[in-house]
Amino acid sequence: MVGFGKSDKYSELEDYSFQMHYDKLLGLIEALDLRRITLICQDWGGLLGLTIAANHQERFARLVILNTFLPTGEETLSPAFLQWRAFSQKIGRRMQAGRLVAQTISNCELRAEIIAAYDAPFPEDLYKAGAAVFPSLAPISPDMPGAREMKAARQALSRWSKQALVLFGDGDPVWGGAARYFRKLIPGASQQPQVTIMGAGHFLQEEKGEAIAADVLAFMKRTGARARSAAVQSMRI
Repeated sequence: MVGFGKSDKYSELEDYSFQMHYDKLLGLIEALDLRRITLICQDWGGLLGLTIAANHQERFARLVILNTFLPTGEETLSPAFLQWRAFSQKIGRRMQAGRLVAQTISNCELRAEIIAAYDAPFPEDLYKAGAAVFPSLAPISPDMPGAREMKAARQALSRWSKQALVLFGDGDPVWGGAARYFRKLIPGASQQPQVTIMGAGHFLQEEKGEAIAADVLAFMKRTGARARSAAVQSMRI
């Protein structure tokens, strides 16, 4: 995503918005003409990815939903999320990505070189505008940008005719309760086994990557994905 990893980075906070991220991600999908996508999305990957999938269902074959939600500002978000939002607004560009991840995961200790790798894309605070503003972009009221789009995505996903797998960690303090919501909302999710990744917190990919990969591969196999086929393209966001 723009502002993260090795992507280009805007320097001003106001350059980051829900619409900007949505347009950039959709533009990538369209530029590469991706089809039959298996979307694997966590946290903001769900807020953006599920909204795009709902609006462009012809490009997606199946969904794998990890520790995320579609907030519309009509419900109270978890205390953990609201605390994190307030903290990010207070600390701003002084945020250290590696330390943040290390403090947030629940079941493994990150080596110093991994923490350094998380921080590497941000050599100076100037580069951290995207990370600093991201928590504030999640809608906490119905009039915030993105709230209307996510509400529409919920409605579209309630009619989703393709397969969906919900994989949540059992210890996620941010979006943990949303697992039940997605399994009830999406028809295809109820057709798949209920899977909970035990011993995993919010960043469950970091903590239980191999277990998640095994579940995803099994899901793709039983829903007709052809292994190593150019016709099957996966995106993890």
